[in-house]
Amino acid sequence: MKFGKCLKEHIEQSLPEWRDKFLSYKELKKLLRLIVFVGCDEIKEEFFRLLNVEIDKFNAFLMEQEEEFVIRHKELKERMEEIIKKWGPNGRNFICKEDMANISNDVVNFHGELVLLLNYSCINYTGLAKILKKFDKRTGGEMRIWFMQGVVEEPFFSTDLISKLAKEWENTIDAGLPPCDSATGILLAGEVTFRSRSSTYSHYSLPPLNLPELEVIRSSFAYVDSTK
Repeated sequence: MKFGKCLKEHIEQSLPEWRDKFLSYKELKKLLRLIVFVGCDEIKEEFFRLLNVEIDKFNAFLMEQEEEFVIRHKELKERMEEIIKKWGPNGRNFICKEDMANISNDVVNFHGELVLLLNYSCINYTGLAKILKKFDKRTGGEMRIWFMQGVVEEPFFSTDLISKLAKEWENTIDAGLPPCDSATGILLAGEVTFRSRSSTYSHYSLPPLNLPELEVIRSSFAYVDSTK
């Protein structure tokens, strides 16, 4: 699949409020065509100016989301602790199904958004590499390696914290909530909610819960990139 089509599908599967935060791949391709046909230095300057504008956009968005996710992570952990307290020391206190359903739903959705953010970083990084490969091929330049060396130092590329949070909530989903009372139906309902509403089956078609490390994802993109 062509990268442009892959990016379009990814944007369509993402959260609606995120869709204007992705790489402006079509605009960069238009400038690249002008560079080839016109050969004007001003157009080359505009091409790289737009690349830097896009990187600033990625950085601002990811840092904003990261800050928000850290806050949501803390709040969700506190809610989880309250749920655990309700079970009591022997797990025999009653807890309503609504509480279970709500926390299960929120955990799964939060994990899904974390995975989306990891994918956001990855696909925009890949898009920059793709468009620069086209630039080098059509102009005879060698800008890709030089430019991408700077990209890996950008905040949007550094997703260790998001990866850590995603893995933590993945483990929570896999483990399920503590057992309750002898009313195992509540427990089973909780477990089913966690798994059937996992990000694997979400509206946004997220990756499986056994989330690969981001470096593995990037390596796979690098392989695809080298074969096209």
